[in-house]
Amino acid sequence: MKVQVGSCRHSLQHKSGISPLCLWAWTLPASSNLLQGLHGGKEPLEKVCVQWKTWLFWHLGCLCGDIWEHSAPAVCPKISQFLRFLLSKETMTTDEATKSEGEVQAAALAERGEDITPSKDRGVLKIIKRPGSEGESPMIGDKVYVHYKGKLANGKKFDSSRDRNEPFIFSLGKGQVIKAWDIGVATMKKGEICYLLCKPEYAYGSAGSAPKIPSNATLFFEVELLDFKGEDLFEDGGIIRRIKRKGEGYSNPNEGATVEIHLEGFCGGRRFDCKDVKFVVGEGEDHDIPIGIDKALEKMQRGEHCILYLSPRYGFGEAGKPKYGIQGNTELVYEVTLKSFEKAKESWEMDTKEKLEQAAVVKEKGTMYFKEGKYLQAVIQYGKIVSWLEMEYGLSEKESKASESFLLAAFLNLAMCYLKLREYAKAVECCDKALGLDQDNEKGLYRRGEARLLMNEFELAKCDFQKVLEVNPQNKAAKSQISVCQKKTKEHNERDRRIYANMFTKFAERDAKEAASKTGVEKPAEKATCEKGPKTSGAEGEEAEGHV
Repeated sequence: MKVQVGSCRHSLQHKSGISPLCLWAWTLPASSNLLQGLHGGKEPLEKVCVQWKTWLFWHLGCLCGDIWEHSAPAVCPKISQFLRFLLSKETMTTDEATKSEGEVQAAALAERGEDITPSKDRGVLKIIKRPGSEGESPMIGDKVYVHYKGKLANGKKFDSSRDRNEPFIFSLGKGQVIKAWDIGVATMKKGEICYLLCKPEYAYGSAGSAPKIPSNATLFFEVELLDFKGEDLFEDGGIIRRIKRKGEGYSNPNEGATVEIHLEGFCGGRRFDCKDVKFVVGEGEDHDIPIGIDKALEKMQRGEHCILYLSPRYGFGEAGKPKYGIQGNTELVYEVTLKSFEKAKESWEMDTKEKLEQAAVVKEKGTMYFKEGKYLQAVIQYGKIVSWLEMEYGLSEKESKASESFLLAAFLNLAMCYLKLREYAKAVECCDKALGLDQDNEKGLYRRGEARLLMNEFELAKCDFQKVLEVNPQNKAAKSQISVCQKKTKEHNERDRRIYANMFTKFAERDAKEAASKTGVEKPAEKATCEKGPKTSGAEGEEAEGHV
């Protein structure tokens, strides 16, 4: 077995006059005990010979094979010779020991470390201390959880998450940490512990990081990858993205942008779709593309290749997709590459006439999606009307009436979509905006009442339905809903009574137990007083006199 141990080993070999084999031999546990015994245990072993600890740390896995290839009699005399050499040296101070250890570790990394930089300039060197589990490594954008210890090249520790007893969390490949970490952690497996030696240009460079890290400092890290998970694009668990190849630039497609993509769809490991397609963001359903892809594209850059994990809400929903053999409420996985895109005009780039024309188009498209049960797609279309016209000022009388008409319809339709999506708070918000335009709007009042009823706000819902009857006394649905509100209110009150009754009963039982417990303590005391009898007046007088 061929092993390269390092420059420090050769230095000691020269000073002590013994062979590399013998230097390896004294790392055996027996020689460790002998060193402690000879030194009397007055100082830690590290202070007697830091190289012993450091070499054992780096090379223990390499040593055993070579030692057993040679006979013990040939080794033992050399061990004694080397021990005499070690014990003849003066004891190091703690700072000297730390510095020496750090230099040896850095030297070992520099000699044995794997160059993991893309340009192979040896700016980041890595040695695996403990391999991780089998499986994939974290990807760009993943949220990673690590423990680490950071040291300068001289061995002085400048930071440690373990000292804080709290993992460090960051998004990989987003520039949130030094460049060496983005490179190094991307090569790790879950559970892996590794060492990273980072040159200044991959760390803090000439600026350093005062006061702990000086200018142009080479850094040494021990990193443990605890866990990692994909990027939650909308923080609701619906779309998880993992980037396989980062895109170019900083521009993203917007709603209405024309995009050209390549995609592959998977369900339960089965590929059900593979195609190149060009479409408008927000209208992917027209090409059998789920809404989650439209949403994710707004977060992608040109040339990006990513994996998307879609929940049923952002997939094909409850209806599924019989065309692809996908049942309802099924999770999907897509691989998507954004080849190119052309952004749609922003609101400020359109004049009022163009906005009103486009509002009519998207209103019809939104209604079509709503009738097909594609509520998220409908929300996108109605939302465009709001973004274009809600903050539009300086309109003529005719334009103002047309704008208000489109906005009122958009808010009412959005409220209905959110009711279907069970997002009742958003439904109430849209109804409020619709009623701001028309305070007696029957649909606005009724839909707000529905949303409040589903939020268990029975009295508020009842008020809305009563206002509906004021606007239209013939509205039978509103009358029925008032009865429902009254029934729900009664049930709710009865339930509260039972809860509070049980609560008060428990409090009463607890108080009774405490009272009984106190009574049980007092009775023995009274009995003892009776046995002793009352104090005489003389005794009382003496006690009083004594106090005086």
